[in-house]
Amino acid sequence: MGPSSAAGASQPTLLLTSNYASGYKVDKVIGMVYGITVRSRGIGGNLVAGLRTIAGGEIREYTQLAQVARQEALDRLSNHAKSMGANAVLSVNFDSTEMAQSMEEIIAFGTAVVVSPVSGDQQLVRLS
Repeated sequence: MGPSSAAGASQPTLLLTSNYASGYKVDKVIGMVYGITVRSRGIGGNLVAGLRTIAGGEIREYTQLAQVARQEALDRLSNHAKSMGANAVLSVNFDSTEMAQSMEEIIAFGTAVVVSPVSGDQQLVRLS
């Protein structure tokens, strides 16, 4: 089951890191979309994470924070794309910036498009 030609609230947005969607054709390029979140771990989390750095290894508190922040940025990216009438986002990437030594901005961005399934006899890419 893929995206429909009209982006609906119940239909998930197709998010891809590639420049194309295999099995779909791009009917319309809408433009750049993004989702941003800024996160900070509370003082207790920073204290526990700081203690973990003494022993070395993974700092689970920050790993969890990064996972939650990336998902929130993706959710906002998807909502932004839907609000513009897209049912897919191509070339999805992340970027992050440290702010004020205790916060991090996470941004997900890509190109919002409207896609539709291709018929079985269409070839999107020819390599010969």
